[in-house]
Amino acid sequence: MAKGTSLSGFPEWLPSQRVVEQRIIDTLRKVFELNGYIGIETRAVEEGSSLLKKGETSKEIYLLSRLQDLGQEKDVPVERRLGLHFDLTVPLSRYVVEHSNDLTFPFKRWQIQKVWRGERPQEGRFREFVQADIDVIGNGELPDHYEVEVPLVMLSALEELRAFGLPKPTVHANNRKLSEGFYRGLGLEDIEGVLREIDKLDKIGPDEVASLLVSECGANQDQARACLDLAELTADDGEQLRQRFDALVDKVGIDKESPAYALAIEGLETLAMIIDEAARIRPGSVIADLKIARGLDYYTGSVYETFLEGAQSLGSICSGGRYDNLASQGNRTYPGVGLSIGLSRLLSYLLAQGAQASRVSPAAVMVAVWDEEDRTASNHIAQDLRARGIAADVAPTAAKIGKQIRYADHLGIPYVWFPAKEGQQEGDQVKNIITGEQVPADLVSWTPDSLYARQSVEYQA
Repeated sequence: MAKGTSLSGFPEWLPSQRVVEQRIIDTLRKVFELNGYIGIETRAVEEGSSLLKKGETSKEIYLLSRLQDLGQEKDVPVERRLGLHFDLTVPLSRYVVEHSNDLTFPFKRWQIQKVWRGERPQEGRFREFVQADIDVIGNGELPDHYEVEVPLVMLSALEELRAFGLPKPTVHANNRKLSEGFYRGLGLEDIEGVLREIDKLDKIGPDEVASLLVSECGANQDQARACLDLAELTADDGEQLRQRFDALVDKVGIDKESPAYALAIEGLETLAMIIDEAARIRPGSVIADLKIARGLDYYTGSVYETFLEGAQSLGSICSGGRYDNLASQGNRTYPGVGLSIGLSRLLSYLLAQGAQASRVSPAAVMVAVWDEEDRTASNHIAQDLRARGIAADVAPTAAKIGKQIRYADHLGIPYVWFPAKEGQQEGDQVKNIITGEQVPADLVSWTPDSLYARQSVEYQA
């Protein structure tokens, strides 16, 4: 990352790093659109009343103030003030309600955009960053098969990034109804509190989580232990999941005739369906992992976290879930399911692993300039190449040819075009400065070798 007077948490990528970011964005967009998702962009600011819907994250909102209004903010309730959006799901819910008459449902959208979050900057985490989201929103109802489709589409996108050095991704899934029914079956009432504490397992460990369940959520030691037992349960097929959950229910003594158990079974069956259906298309890519909690208030069903093989310290790089009540208009609700990639965090990781641009400049050719009187001729050559779809630049000065070649080399431009000199029999020549080969060339038929035609991203382990 660029050094100097940078602000902590606000990355500014160097040109070569920006190339990698853009190729990641291009790759994700290609996969999303191949699966029928429609691109949108929402405004950067939302009213506080919308941003506050996301519970604890509200503490990280950047509120806006005009210079002339400084000192008067306390006169305006937070709900009526404007703030920078800290994710893309809350703005989507507002967008869907406002434009519901103009959208076709189910509405499948992709969105890649900057967000702002006032959390403590640390390795791979920023205050200003890019997120890449896909969501499917229904009008009144949303079939649960989208809870299989969304993680599979995201996995397809992440698999494409393996060419850039990304390790194998796996989605870990749970269901809020399963967890809530289990907790209620134990006699616990602060369900949101339990979910928030379980969500901290990977960060602080089971002993500390157990203490918090007792001190913050009103659990006794046996209830806390049972919550941790549930969190330890994993399975890679639906029948295995049912058997292990049933054994745990018997162990802790939950009443199988209770409404709580019925709610848990509803979530269990949805989760089993997701695991089995995903296995038919992409075996082993989606597994049941009942410690996945997603401690945000608005999830109502399936929840997902995505981990990379051999990169446990990175944590989840893509998360999301099902939400039935985030967007509503009178009696009409717009249930949805979605997943979000912290793209800037992923970029930071890939750069550290060796992803790099093949070259800085998008130009495949730089046209040399013999002297400034000939610049017009060089400009015409560049224009003719561009008209054929070949990215071209022109040397900035009529310096010695060696200096012009070095300039092209610093930018990674693979070819230098030498215009024919007046009075010489030889026509135009083009030199591949990587291989050293120089050959005659004409503007009608010459094309760069496909290996050097465009910028690309390479992975150097």
